[in-house]
Amino acid sequence: MSGPLKGLEVIEMAGIGPGPLAGQLLADLGADVIVIDRAEAPADKTDVNRRGKRSVFLDLKSEEGRSTAQALINRAGIVIEGFRPGVMERLGLGPDDLDETVIFGRITGWGQDGPLSQSAGHDINYLGLTGALAAMGTVENPPSPPLNLVADYGGGTMFLLLGILAAVFERQTSGKGQVVDTAMVDGVSAMMGLIHTFNARGEWSENRASNLLDGGAPFYRCYRTKDNLFMSVGPLEPQFYALLLEKASLPAEHGVDQNDSANWGERAELYAQAFARRTQAEWSEIFNGTDACVAPVLSMTEAAAHPHIAVRKTLVEVNGVLQASPAPRFSRSISTEINTPRAVGGDTADIRKELNEAPKAE
Repeated sequence: MSGPLKGLEVIEMAGIGPGPLAGQLLADLGADVIVIDRAEAPADKTDVNRRGKRSVFLDLKSEEGRSTAQALINRAGIVIEGFRPGVMERLGLGPDDLDETVIFGRITGWGQDGPLSQSAGHDINYLGLTGALAAMGTVENPPSPPLNLVADYGGGTMFLLLGILAAVFERQTSGKGQVVDTAMVDGVSAMMGLIHTFNARGEWSENRASNLLDGGAPFYRCYRTKDNLFMSVGPLEPQFYALLLEKASLPAEHGVDQNDSANWGERAELYAQAFARRTQAEWSEIFNGTDACVAPVLSMTEAAAHPHIAVRKTLVEVNGVLQASPAPRFSRSISTEINTPRAVGGDTADIRKELNEAPKAE
């Protein structure tokens, strides 16, 4: 192990979505992440969220399995789980069943309490309840889900990581652990701070695609090119907007009343006509290296080959699987190398040995 989190041990209860990504990101930065799995399976090199982790197979319905899980969690001092509220308690692995120094990272869509806490849901549902989804998409169509990046991973994973590391810091003073209640509805709402500011100032309309950052502004949206591809356009600042106008041969006088929304509809049509005259490659060459805030909209495969992404090795191929390099980067602490995911339950014998337990009989 290497990286800034070397020496940190984390137990991850096997699940899907934001919990496994949180464990992966911690492992990328050097933490020893052990997944407690409830079944065994062969290694799957495509399961990127399992990279860098170890895996132990435990039957949590048995006394032995529960006892081993308790010992692992108490030793690590940090556990991540994404079950519905009450499941860990019923397994005998709730906060009251563990040492008081354990940091208990709980991640759910609705949170540990409230009328919906026991209800199922997914990213799109959590976004729908926060007001964020209503602001996404075009006027003509229903709101567009932004993959599962915003609630699952933005409001979920990232706030879980923030909460865990904050609790680790606090434990240095108190000597005690605590529950980190990470709800995706809370995280998404927290990320809406700027939009809440706009709304409080009367500068935000709840009509989709009519605002500065939702595609309403002609200088903050995507345009189709001659070859039926797209360019992303986003020069919010006047000096950058002036460069867009110059290089796209658009009227310079548009810079005078850039933020007057009364002109946005007409100008968007004009800009769409302009971008349709050249191919994506031609526009990319025109805007490359400028401050006009214009960039091509690439596919995942194309992104890996882009010169900037390639030079930084932001996306790399490991054993034939394209994936992201560890992030963020540190000046001194070098993150661990990317390791292909191991077999589910493949580290059971070694981990039991660490706990001075006999290997499970075949």
